Amino acid sequence: MSDIAEPVLWARAEGIALGALRADLAREYWRWESDPGAVLGYGRQVPESPESRAEGLEHQLRGAPDQARFTVYDLGGDEPAPCGLASLLIDHQVRSAEFILVVAPEARGKGVGTTATRLTLDYAFHVIGLEMVWLKVLEPNTAGRNAYAKAGFREVGTMRSAGSWKGKRCGEVVMDALPEDFPWPSVLVDENS
Repeated sequence: MSDIAEPVLWARAEGIALGALRADLAREYWRWESDPGAVLGYGRQVPESPESRAEGLEHQLRGAPDQARFTVYDLGGDEPAPCGLASLLIDHQVRSAEFILVVAPEARGKGVGTTATRLTLDYAFHVIGLEMVWLKVLEPNTAGRNAYAKAGFREVGTMRSAGSWKGKRCGEVVMDALPEDFPWPSVLVDENS
């Protein structure tokens, strides 16, 4: 962990939390996003330089009104450990957002993605009041599709031959989530208030 004070955590559930983006984590964000597993699942063709990522992070830290971005933390140790990024790219006109998630390579396969997704949907529906959140995931990425489904997303269609997985053309599955599909009580908002 860095010398910066304890991170502010906005939402917690099942040993995972969401907090603010942090300038001191620029190199970690870049490492997670540049990992071959993330690039493969994300469908990006060209890795980004650490300098370019740091420049992009500076813009994100200034707070774009159409973005809600979070650092994902694992709370299983002595102090919160950063282990991923969750983002909502908001379209205010239609009250919807695209969801993007990147999990650190060492945190994959441990339920971090499912819980981080659930917390982000909680924020989207109960704090910002969005009407729909959607994402795209490459068809062969069954781990991602399963994690998103466990968190409340539903598959709504496939864009044929829209992506590439391990050098082969593949479909890109579109998934969405609606507030009425979110079966869990909010950990962010007291439903009785």
